[in-house]
Amino acid sequence: MPADAPIPALQLGTHKLHRVDDGGFRLDGGAMFGVVPKNLWSRVMPADDQNRIRMGSNCLLVEKGADLVLIDTGLGGHADEKFRGIYEYDERAGGLPGEIRRAGFELGDVTHVVLSHLHFDHCGWNCTDGPGGLVPTFPKARYWMSRGEVEHARSPNQRDRASYFPRNWEPLFAAGVAELFDGEGSPIEGVTAIEAPGHNRNMCVVRVDGGAPDAQAIFLADLVPTVAHVPYPWVMGYDLYPLETLAGKEHWLPLAAAGGWLCHFEHEPDTPWARLVADKPGRFKAEAVR
Repeated sequence: MPADAPIPALQLGTHKLHRVDDGGFRLDGGAMFGVVPKNLWSRVMPADDQNRIRMGSNCLLVEKGADLVLIDTGLGGHADEKFRGIYEYDERAGGLPGEIRRAGFELGDVTHVVLSHLHFDHCGWNCTDGPGGLVPTFPKARYWMSRGEVEHARSPNQRDRASYFPRNWEPLFAAGVAELFDGEGSPIEGVTAIEAPGHNRNMCVVRVDGGAPDAQAIFLADLVPTVAHVPYPWVMGYDLYPLETLAGKEHWLPLAAAGGWLCHFEHEPDTPWARLVADKPGRFKAEAVR
């Protein structure tokens, strides 16, 4: 698709879905696949000469009537030379704001932002530079976050401290646009963030209910970041609680497969939309939805 081509919408019952892409980056393949040997994961996601694999930054717009919900905000427009060198960040022209405009909207059309968690690669466009400092990028939106995730982000441990940049959320509190929830939060009917611990204690997946059994979707965030992570044991080394990640996958993936849900893989570089189908007993595979 040409860079300036309009982004097509996917109708899901009463909702329309638009994937908005904040560009690509790379992360260490060993960290992304944890205990899975490289001679297995590299068959499906080859590494570069620094052992890094390609990653997508697939955010999601959910449109329903006058409401426009943005789920996660990508890496953001703050990358310096060091950041780009580490992650080989390949920012799209115009970044996420440009993608939203390609989808047919302006930044002021976004009514709610739902954040799966506050790691830098999920909330980078929350804020942008204003005349007096950082201000919310989406001026009319309420920003929805897990209360527990905010508490941890403000006091991270040594293992995940490097993943949290306060500039991505503290200006939201200063502007009075933050909405905190415990366990679950629903900014509009049919869009629900649900805590799914494992990657960290309070990360969320987001359910989209289009009002019919065949109009269901799930934004899997870092529970299942790519289609290569669909097998139960393929769990990231980044996860603070890997056994809880495993339990979360054992809960959500059978539901998605049985219901024919549309699955959105946030970090998948090639096939961000897929449905899960049974492969072998207790195993699923992702079939791409174009």
